[in-house]
Amino acid sequence: MLKVGLTGGIGAGKSEVSRLLVEHGAVLIDADRIAREVVAPGTPGLAAVVAAFGEDVLAEDGGLDRPKLGSIVFADPDRLAVLNSIVHPLVGARSRELESAAAEDAVVVHDVPLLAENALAPLYDLVVVVDASPETQLDRLVRLRGMTEQDARARMAAQATREKRLEIADVVVDNDVPLEELRRRVQEVWRDLVRRARASRTSQE
Repeated sequence: MLKVGLTGGIGAGKSEVSRLLVEHGAVLIDADRIAREVVAPGTPGLAAVVAAFGEDVLAEDGGLDRPKLGSIVFADPDRLAVLNSIVHPLVGARSRELESAAAEDAVVVHDVPLLAENALAPLYDLVVVVDASPETQLDRLVRLRGMTEQDARARMAAQATREKRLEIADVVVDNDVPLEELRRRVQEVWRDLVRRARASRTSQE
């Protein structure tokens, strides 16, 4: 098994890269998706979030009002740290469960938005960073996700710097490119990951 950490700044196109890797055969463990699961209605995770932030972060249906919570934590690093201290251990435990269920020869891609921020690189055999310029990130967030420029800049500022992400990268996918070029680059990365997985398995036999 090859354990890959995949990360990138908001708006860099990490989700598209993870989708393309799955098309090639990767086993995807999506930290964002798991983060939503562990704070679903009725979970201990949601109860802990409400205890920390109050019932104002609940939507009418009893679920988490993610935009409301986001508006609180992304403007306040201390509040963001509180939320992370609740959610991250739950996400880690569930991720380990999913990884243990993968085949021995699998390329397991952990899609982890805050990999750099939480110094998680040592957990993986290698780290793939999806990189885009801040100008590209901002354009995508405003144009494609409908954020205001102020909100987009706040989300970007709450994450690690571009330089910090690149420091931990074993492989960099430059995504200041059209989709077709990105597809070609991801295919090259996939071939490299498969080679590494085979080499790792051979060395262990």
